[in-house]
Amino acid sequence: MKKMKRISLLFLVSVLSLVVLAGCSSDDSSQESNDEAKKGEVSIGYVNWADCVAMTNVAKVVLEDKMNYEVETTMAEAGVIFTSLADKSTDFFLDLWLPVTHKDYYDKYEDDLVTLGNSYDTARIGIAVPEYMDIDSLEQLNDVKDELEGQIVGIDSGAGVMLATDKAIEEYNLDYEVSTGSEPVMTAALSEAIENEKPVAVTAWDPHWKFAKWDLKFLEDPKNVYGDGEEAFTVARKGTKEDIPEVHQFMENFHLEVEEVADIMKRIEEGDNVEESARSWVKDNEDVVNKWIPKNK
Repeated sequence: MKKMKRISLLFLVSVLSLVVLAGCSSDDSSQESNDEAKKGEVSIGYVNWADCVAMTNVAKVVLEDKMNYEVETTMAEAGVIFTSLADKSTDFFLDLWLPVTHKDYYDKYEDDLVTLGNSYDTARIGIAVPEYMDIDSLEQLNDVKDELEGQIVGIDSGAGVMLATDKAIEEYNLDYEVSTGSEPVMTAALSEAIENEKPVAVTAWDPHWKFAKWDLKFLEDPKNVYGDGEEAFTVARKGTKEDIPEVHQFMENFHLEVEEVADIMKRIEEGDNVEESARSWVKDNEDVVNKWIPKNK
């Protein structure tokens, strides 16, 4: 009887072992299957600007959810992104601003890039102040130097709007310094000043959610240092057409109206999760998104 019990026990242990192994094998196979189902990896560089964050996350969601690619996004300063495109460690960048903002970078790396298409148009850069400030032109900034403590609140040092602002200070003979930081630092300073109705001047670009949230105005630029207007383009490293042709075509098709960019930015600003906010926009705008996905998908 004891022998029968031992045999039964051994049989039960063996069966359970097989079940566990089968379960592990099944899990492993499932994981391998999921990995194999991914068509490939895509890397997108982005700068920490509201419009770039918005477009990058929308592209990421579509590529992952609808086209089954694995997407890695990396935030860096503009100069780092252009260098990484040139050395082929980054595949795409969706926010090349021309003819002013990224001109220096584009002139330097043009031969190493492929310009795919217009991400959106009717963009603008310059210096912005609250509507309640009694100045309207860059030429008047020196008149309120003491009020502003000789400071223009800037963003990251490598940004095109910062380079243009350095030029504006020279062209208009402004007795100002431009502080370096980041977009969140700039918007925080703007928010605090407006809350207390104090004077403030910031490096600015539109589209951006701050223009919807607060009453701001660009200072007039009679010397046209900041240009007449900007367009945003998608660029790629060389070789994406051969390496990841479907994604290359998707990026060529990618285009948003300024109002759509503003809508995405607003959702992100008001939401708790950037990617989920982008996903909600994609869900609500299937007609736009489907135009980007190659027909042979």
